[in-house]
Amino acid sequence: MAVVGAGFCGLSAARALAKRGVRVAVLEAETLGWGASSRNGGMVLTGMKLPVPALISRYGRETVQRMYAASLQSIDLVEQIVNEEKIECAFSRCGHLEVACKPSHFAGYAESAAQIQREFGHTLRIVPREQLHCEIGSDVYFGGLVEETSAGVNPAQFVDGLAKAAQRAGACLYEQTRVAAIVRESRNGSRGFRLSTSRGSLFAKEVLLASGAYTTSASPGLRRKVIPIGSYIIATEVLPADLARELSPRNRMIYDSKHFLYYYRLTPDRRMLFGGRAAFFPESETTVRESAELLRQGMVQVYPQLRDTKVEFVWGGTLDFTLDVMPHSGKIDGMYFAIGFAGHGVAAATWMGTQLAAVLCGDVDNNPFSTIRFPSAPMGLRSGHAWALPLAGMYYRVLDYFT
Repeated sequence: MAVVGAGFCGLSAARALAKRGVRVAVLEAETLGWGASSRNGGMVLTGMKLPVPALISRYGRETVQRMYAASLQSIDLVEQIVNEEKIECAFSRCGHLEVACKPSHFAGYAESAAQIQREFGHTLRIVPREQLHCEIGSDVYFGGLVEETSAGVNPAQFVDGLAKAAQRAGACLYEQTRVAAIVRESRNGSRGFRLSTSRGSLFAKEVLLASGAYTTSASPGLRRKVIPIGSYIIATEVLPADLARELSPRNRMIYDSKHFLYYYRLTPDRRMLFGGRAAFFPESETTVRESAELLRQGMVQVYPQLRDTKVEFVWGGTLDFTLDVMPHSGKIDGMYFAIGFAGHGVAAATWMGTQLAAVLCGDVDNNPFSTIRFPSAPMGLRSGHAWALPLAGMYYRVLDYFT
């Protein structure tokens, strides 16, 4: 069994497969967890990018119930793996806070919370504007929505722990092994695939594509489905304890209600970590540097208290979006895949990898994300056509202006 990509999805699949006695090789073009799996904000979030009313309208009540249950299970799975494998990664069930950038956004929270309670029996808490100071030290928002189930984690430590756990279970992990081509092949009467890599070739009966936003022409069918979006993060110097408590009294994972959103949190060592889609190009030295200043401006708009605070770190990673802003899994060109986590990958990709491992071992596929329609990206926005990505950014800015 060959797994292409050593992020959350690929490593969780490798761990689960190896624990069930499958011989598995994980092929990573760079280093383990090199992409967005280590370069993210460490938010282990429930839910999906789209609001529940929109999801039910699109997919129907029963399917969305299964989707929402899966999102809750994904948090439990991350916690279970952390505990079972004794991964030191600052996992904490601190909950998340979504803040409303417009009064109309806050009005929509009540509908969403009521529907989630009614359909899924899961409780979210509405926070009116006059009470928001108990959750966030900023007065630029119109209210909030609290979800207590979500968590925070150090993503680099978690993905490193996943890799070590997969190795202990018996998986073979190969770094600096870029897959250049995958072709169908029969060997000794067995049908499978030959993978040509920068370190040689191997034959595998099954292939799992877990390459996310870094999907290449080695799997062109999947590459046409992916829109790679740059996401960037800054981290400040260590803050005084009283200032940190003022900014985030309950230490939530926080994000706003825009499409072109900001997300932020305190780190365990009291730095403000502040991220967003500052540039829609995939990460490079230039886009990271330019994004740092844009994010600093956004951070000061939210938190004027940080106007004179030094930014000590900046980094970026590329997220795997899809045209319908939904995660997907299944088979394409005979190979298994999971993709489209759109910033929810810490939990969702870990869960999806484990689910695919079960299917590969012969279990029934109960994954609700494997049955929904998977549209291709518009011409120019797919992986490999980064020149067109600012158009996506412009589109989301227009949506934020009018909604």
